[in-house]
Amino acid sequence: MGEDYPTIGITMGDPCGIGPEIVAKALADESLRARARFLVFGFSELFSYAAGLAELDYPWGRDHHENLRRYPHGVVVLDYDELVTPAGLDPEPTQFGGKASLAFLEDAIAAAGEGLIDALVTAPISKQAWALAGAAFPGHTELLAKRTRTRNYAMMFVAPQLKVVLASTHEALFELRNSFNIGRVFNPIDLADEALRELFGLPKPRIAVCGLNPHAGEEGRFGDEERRVIEPAILMAAETGVNVTGPYAADTIFRRAAAGEFDCVVAMYHDQGLIPVKLLAWRRAVNLTLGLPFIRTSPGHGTAFDIAGRNLADPEPMKAAIELALQLARSRAPAPRNRRRSRGR
Repeated sequence: MGEDYPTIGITMGDPCGIGPEIVAKALADESLRARARFLVFGFSELFSYAAGLAELDYPWGRDHHENLRRYPHGVVVLDYDELVTPAGLDPEPTQFGGKASLAFLEDAIAAAGEGLIDALVTAPISKQAWALAGAAFPGHTELLAKRTRTRNYAMMFVAPQLKVVLASTHEALFELRNSFNIGRVFNPIDLADEALRELFGLPKPRIAVCGLNPHAGEEGRFGDEERRVIEPAILMAAETGVNVTGPYAADTIFRRAAAGEFDCVVAMYHDQGLIPVKLLAWRRAVNLTLGLPFIRTSPGHGTAFDIAGRNLADPEPMKAAIELALQLARSRAPAPRNRRRSRGR
């Protein structure tokens, strides 16, 4: 394997969930192993158990995470001997699972910052387990942004038929109105345009923006957020050269985008954007974090505690996340970021 092969870091996620299983199963794909090196941040014992349960047999090595370096080839699991694994892992949110998954992620972020990995793929964590471990972050995205000092970031969900960027992530709808401003809509439009150009090679991407209210507010009859916030943000982005239009009614715009009329849709809140993506491409939907100094992807599902440790987990979403990370690691343009100035949140 030559030096031009990328190194992909993979965090095992919550060890009490399906993370160890989907990572072990995904890396059994010889076509993936032939195109990259892989560093798995997790427990070799759980990796070995998951591989054995699925009757997988492929070469992989073990090292301690404190010895992290560039490895010449293959799959290496970076172990955490100082984290004593309980005799039996309960398939539920636990303080241990939260502490372990946080440790895996912190090391992976450091490795990306040091250039030891070319992209990061994260297996699912439990937000409840993180809370039990004392972490004040609602999810991967917010912790990644904090550790990399990234102010402007967004979640993009990538599926074969559809790309969706979220203007807001893990927050209650009731609270969204109090923080809904022009910058919160402009920034994801700006980040989407940049990603579509630099990562996906689209010279003039077509971006559609959803309204917040039913029928995109219908000229102010169902709320004024479209006129007061969304339309000014679209105009501001268009003035910087972005090919963006809207706001569109959310009940029709995703169908139009999936049919090829638009390259990406900016949705105003979590479920508005994720329902169509997961409906169209449950097994192939990948979360890509925009704005970070490195590529980070993850499968579009959670820890699935109810099937953990039973060899029932489907590895296809994880394989899709690895495939996208590999693709983007190879194609990422070296041009500097922030060609336009983003507005504060």
